[in-house]
Amino acid sequence: MNEISRIDTPQPRQRKPDWIRVKAPTSPGYVETKKLMREKGLATVCEEAACPNIGECWSKKHATVMILGDTCTRACAFCNVKTGMPRRVDPLEPMHLAEAAAEMGLEHIVITSVDRDDLPDGGASQFVKVINELRRTTPDTTIEILTPDFRNKHEAAVAAIVEARPDVYNHNLETVPRLYPTIRPGARYYASLRLLEMVKRLDPSIFTKSGIMVGLGEERLEVHQVMDDMRSADIDFLTMGQYLQPTPKHAKVMDFVTPQTFNAYAAIARAKGFLQVAASPLTRSSYHAGKDFAEMRAAREAQLAKAANAHA
Repeated sequence: MNEISRIDTPQPRQRKPDWIRVKAPTSPGYVETKKLMREKGLATVCEEAACPNIGECWSKKHATVMILGDTCTRACAFCNVKTGMPRRVDPLEPMHLAEAAAEMGLEHIVITSVDRDDLPDGGASQFVKVINELRRTTPDTTIEILTPDFRNKHEAAVAAIVEARPDVYNHNLETVPRLYPTIRPGARYYASLRLLEMVKRLDPSIFTKSGIMVGLGEERLEVHQVMDDMRSADIDFLTMGQYLQPTPKHAKVMDFVTPQTFNAYAAIARAKGFLQVAASPLTRSSYHAGKDFAEMRAAREAQLAKAANAHA
């Protein structure tokens, strides 16, 4: 099932620069969030992917829930989620997730998943059930999903999820096309772009979002080209963060990108017309997602008002 084993020769980890060091999580909010996730039997990408922001986010009771289990059918060279043959899909997962969202009083929730190439629909029906259960249990919570690429089945999968109407549909391109064979070998760059394009074609009111990691050996002009490709697909929101090597078996960091370079990338992205841009060393797909969603929605409303005034 896996396209590759992860890096055969262990890659030594580089010392992190000061601007991306974070403190170990210890707050009461962190402990409470962890306890709730365990009680509901929920996996989180925060833990499985070893996110550096877990202490900050969980202290505020923000967590990105990972549905469809904690085992991925692929083995990407950048990702810390374990790989293998997953367990059967938990039919109670949508209910438990909605209960957790209600207990945490979430205004905005982010839901992602492992790749499930073993399932006929890639797991799309579980995303639909989760969205429907959240709408029923916490109708005021805005919903952001971060899906896999649903390889070879994305048209039916995306159509089903779009019909359930999440507020934000996120799917990450992860890196520049040249690096896909080594970093994201089970995926195809242009297939991922077409997936996001399809979301907009089916329902233009759904915000689309995508992200890339930098520090994997990409060239600056390649990053600019990815931005152009995203805008051609009418993607609203770009996230950019520093790749961090989870273990010596993963792809090594080729470069620690400075905060100043991230600022320059963000300025270029805004000039290219994204509604929202989040770019910093510690930016991850769901970092500050609720705040960013509110700003993106306000930006669209301002854009629509400006267009209406121009035609008045």
